[in-house]
Amino acid sequence: MKRQSPDEDLHIERRLHTRHRARTTVYITVPGGRKKLCKAVNLSATGVFIHTTNLGLRKGQQVELSFAINLGAVTKIHRRTAIVAHVSRGGTGLMMDAYSSR
Repeated sequence: MKRQSPDEDLHIERRLHTRHRARTTVYITVPGGRKKLCKAVNLSATGVFIHTTNLGLRKGQQVELSFAINLGAVTKIHRRTAIVAHVSRGGTGLMMDAYSSR
């Protein structure tokens, strides 16, 4: 039996952008117009993972996000459309378009 090399045992990262720890509040608008306040765990140019409770979201659903990024003396409000990439017991991973805003 052929043995795998150590490189083959490593997990392959599929993200295009580095995730950074985040401490920001995210308003998520789910299908049907219901809004929920959540906390972001990490954030990149095209994705965010937020702590969520049972919102009834499924992979592939579209949601609207609103969140503030503190840039020192300036706080910038971002509004993005995102797609649910995965739902786990701890939260929801969302994929958003880095260059489009509502």
